[in-house]
Amino acid sequence: MTNPLAISSPHGHDGSSVSRIMLIVVAALVPGMAIYVWTFGVGILIQCVTAIVFALGTEFLVMKLRGRDAIAHLKDGSALVTALLFALSLSPFTPWWITAIGAVFAIAIVKHAFGGLGMNPFNPAMAGYVFVLLSFPAQMNVWPAAPGTIETGPGIADYAAQVFTTGEHDLDAVSGATPLNRMKSQLGLMGMVSEIRTEPLFGRLGGRGWEWIAAGYLAGGVGLLVAGIIGWRIPAAMLTGMFAVSLVFNIYDPDLYAPPLFHLFSGATLLGAFFIATDPVTASTTPMGRLIYGVLIGVLAWSIRVWGAYPDGIAFAVLLANAAVPLIDRFTRPRVLGEGGA
Repeated sequence: MTNPLAISSPHGHDGSSVSRIMLIVVAALVPGMAIYVWTFGVGILIQCVTAIVFALGTEFLVMKLRGRDAIAHLKDGSALVTALLFALSLSPFTPWWITAIGAVFAIAIVKHAFGGLGMNPFNPAMAGYVFVLLSFPAQMNVWPAAPGTIETGPGIADYAAQVFTTGEHDLDAVSGATPLNRMKSQLGLMGMVSEIRTEPLFGRLGGRGWEWIAAGYLAGGVGLLVAGIIGWRIPAAMLTGMFAVSLVFNIYDPDLYAPPLFHLFSGATLLGAFFIATDPVTASTTPMGRLIYGVLIGVLAWSIRVWGAYPDGIAFAVLLANAAVPLIDRFTRPRVLGEGGA
């Protein structure tokens, strides 16, 4: 007689854990972060450290209030990843108190108000970013000038003066528009894409310097795919959706709509495709649903960039797609074996 215990599942554990997965995600972010620091200085590291301190502090306090093991929850790494993704979405010149507010909001409200890890319907990092963006648009619209557009880039003193002291500081010599912001504003002034992209701010694919940061996130994203941390459907669908819609409109009017590669290598497209949209808690869970979910984010992000009020729409697109996930999963649920049979 066969022992039923020998044929029941599961038979073993593959050794994966939340903390291990989060550690790999952090490691995959390193190439993009390193290029960011090399290109624009230490400002983004200041944002990362500030966000980590307030995110982990909030996680600890909330866990204590809930009567949970706070240290164990800090060790799972989820708050760390949320803090990094939130910080990498900010301008390096963002005042520390805005970074703190966004990190606290992401952890305390978006994550734990819904029950904690695995229960939140919206991506905490993107919700925190959108919250501070809508609340403090002027303070968050100061970005470092791209290399090649100024003689000397911002140094640690410039970042410290803007981030840690009160009041506005004269950053005209070291600040400038992002490629997406410049493209949007110049098109609004009746400029043509071909003329705009001849400016020193722009590189071969996206913005000068920014396209290399995007390439770093791409390298990290490929690493996550190879390691099996994320699946291919969401990033492939998101990038395909953005590429397809931008290609159609670029063919229709190349002087009014930027080419597809510009959109893929500008802003937070590649960071969003591999590190944000793939969040297993807030993304679609069905195979077909993941494809629809990814395409929806790509098309929405492009639409917000082109016709919306904000130059980069990745965060808004992710949150809108998060809201649509229950509906997507409902209509793409695979048929259960035997369902509908005679």
